Amino acid sequence: MHRVKSEGYHPAAYIDANPELAEVIHLIASGHFSRGDTEVFRSLVDNLCHHDPFLVIADYASYVACQDKVAETWKDQEKWTRMSILNTARAGKFSSDRAIREYCDDIWQVKAVTVNISDP
Repeated sequence: MHRVKSEGYHPAAYIDANPELAEVIHLIASGHFSRGDTEVFRSLVDNLCHHDPFLVIADYASYVACQDKVAETWKDQEKWTRMSILNTARAGKFSSDRAIREYCDDIWQVKAVTVNISDP
């Protein structure tokens, strides 16, 4: 990200170089996804085409390539299942668990409550 910004990031250059991306931006701006309302996404399109601080436009081609790989992998149910299980197994504790614990300790100053669930 720093390299792209330090070299002078111009989102419009990425759009001009990628006909598919140009069509996506055109569809959004034309009201295709908003029942013909060309104003509802105007600020979004303007931001993406002229500022794009999060480099969404710069990442578009790699995002599409990655999504194509995901779609291809999805077709192989055995591979997809194996990858899903391994991904879950390697995840460890989710960050939300840590964040909630920190909120309880640091913000709300509440203590954990043990809940015993018995089978009916």
